Amino acid sequence: MGTAQSILIGAVMLLGLIGVPVPGVPGTLLCWAAVLWWATSVHTALTWGVLAGATGLLAVAQVLVWRLPPRRIRDSGVGWRTVIDAGAVAVAGFFLVPVVGAVLGFVGSIYVTERVRLGGGHRSAWTSTRRVMRTVGGSVLVEQLACLLVVGTWLVATVVS
Repeated sequence: MGTAQSILIGAVMLLGLIGVPVPGVPGTLLCWAAVLWWATSVHTALTWGVLAGATGLLAVAQVLVWRLPPRRIRDSGVGWRTVIDAGAVAVAGFFLVPVVGAVLGFVGSIYVTERVRLGGGHRSAWTSTRRVMRTVGGSVLVEQLACLLVVGTWLVATVVS
């Protein structure tokens, strides 16, 4: 596999990561399709193992998302822009502080945005953050973490092979 093809696969994965919190964008499917593209191009036991693991992990994540309450962002009083920004911060946090940084970045970004939006009070910002996490945050975070783990595994497997 050439460098250009690896970069394209990485770009599709990045698009999938960015698309997870955006309504109507199949971010999880894009991440899985990029791993499928990589596995069918390289044909090694490692690539097929990563594809099988990604398929299982993303399937479990989808079941969890379906079991969580539906995304009702309007009920929380927060716009999708806040959730999308929190998703971007979660991606950056995942690579700065592996795994834990995604959760901290997601929740922290929502908290800071709410604190600014509501006028700087800790109590009101924390209450709003909890409301957002109850209505939309759980499902987005589960899906985002699953995709981040798939992308991280792909990066490690690409470097190793």
